[in-house]
Amino acid sequence: MATDPGRKQEYERAYQAWQQQLAGLHRVVLEGESLEPPKMKGLLNREARAKERYDTAREALLGLDIAHGDDPFNL
Repeated sequence: MATDPGRKQEYERAYQAWQQQLAGLHRVVLEGESLEPPKMKGLLNREARAKERYDTAREALLGLDIAHGDDPFNL
């Protein structure tokens, strides 16, 4: 599969950004790092937005448009 360099780069950026946010969330949830409720809410929101950007970049990289019904897994 030939990959568009721009899509590949966007995927890599989105993946790294999501992993960074996920690592922060894991420090709190799995390792017990303390966070005040407003900061926890911000952390959760940042992780969710980063995951959405990653999902969108992944779909583009794979040539899918799931948001518009092009879901190959919807049998």
